[in-house]
Amino acid sequence: MKISLIQLDIAFGNPAANYAAAEQRIREAAAAGPDCLILPELWTTGYDLTRLERIADPDGQETKALMSALAKELGVHIVAGSVASSRPAGITNSMYVFDRSGGLAGEYSKLHLFRLMDEHLYLQPGEAKGLFTLDNARCAGLICYDIRFPEWVRAHTAQGAELLFVSAEWPEPRLAHWRALLISRAIENQCYVIACNRAGADPANQFAGHSMIIDPWGEVICEAGEEEEIVTGEIDLHKVREVRKQIPVFADRRPELYL
Repeated sequence: MKISLIQLDIAFGNPAANYAAAEQRIREAAAAGPDCLILPELWTTGYDLTRLERIADPDGQETKALMSALAKELGVHIVAGSVASSRPAGITNSMYVFDRSGGLAGEYSKLHLFRLMDEHLYLQPGEAKGLFTLDNARCAGLICYDIRFPEWVRAHTAQGAELLFVSAEWPEPRLAHWRALLISRAIENQCYVIACNRAGADPANQFAGHSMIIDPWGEVICEAGEEEEIVTGEIDLHKVREVRKQIPVFADRRPELYL
């Protein structure tokens, strides 16, 4: 499977500009023939949290319509990052996944809200896992701060997830954490990690970029720099099964003693 990570800069609080930029970059990436594309976190609005009631996407409808149409037209799976989705119960930070026929293959709302960027003041946490399937591969969606919770990641890989798709707006001062955490999650779960961060800055933060794909041994297959960029890597799911057979971590777990 060939996967492209679309490391976007994001126009702060300007959904119209961001939809146009994302479509342009998706078309550019798709021309190289990947099987799957992934976008970063909150790519329609950025962290303009104080205005989300006005600029969030009602139930993700605009995002779903655009991404579904692009997936079908281009014949590519799209892990559509995450967007601020407004619902009667509040606004969630939600990831939508589309298969190459344009069908909604998965949906996940960020479970762990990041207090250091005031997410808990403006967003409602999700309440369900991020499992989905693409081309018969069991996958899971995670959003940014989620990667600091290894037990949450393991809740997905223990149910068969072989690919972890991570969308983020990870700040530059903690770039070392971003790399270390992603590599650790790949090694301990013996899976591929496909992580797409944003580039650029907003009024309060500089973001780290460094989107990357990591294999089940923790080796980095491809990695972006800090600027807006598309990076592409190839993965082989047989490698997940080989690594899990060689070091049988999942068979040797003793979860009854972990709480």
